[in-house]
Amino acid sequence: MGFQLRPYRREDEDAAISLWQQTWQQAYPGIDFAARVTWWRERWRGELVPNAAIIVAEQAGKLIGFVTIDVSGYLDQLVVAPDHWGSSLASTLVEEAKRLSPDRITLLVNTDNARAIRFYERNGFAHAGEDVNPTSGRPVLRMEWKGK
Repeated sequence: MGFQLRPYRREDEDAAISLWQQTWQQAYPGIDFAARVTWWRERWRGELVPNAAIIVAEQAGKLIGFVTIDVSGYLDQLVVAPDHWGSSLASTLVEEAKRLSPDRITLLVNTDNARAIRFYERNGFAHAGEDVNPTSGRPVLRMEWKGK
């Protein structure tokens, strides 16, 4: 694999936020994610860190991905460095989320993110409805994975 998974530590914050910004900027180049970093850092500290298990992937001491999953089984973030897109990293992080939430996982994905939708389908997620992201106003697809 070439990478290791471990629980998030507070000292990972800057690297995680930087990776979030880099990956979303690559996925949506028309949006200025640098302008959203302060908002994201507040959300990271106030919502995700206190309420979710966060598993990070690192390679040679560098953070290359992470997944967040809360106690209800909601997967808020799956972030993988663009130079690892298409590798086994994202699937490995999803498998870790399934291990932490073995009964059910739900998530929202932008409907215009066909690559992510195909990825989740390949990893056993099914379409479970449509919604609108309350922050961005973008249409999203609800997806769900049910354990055995």
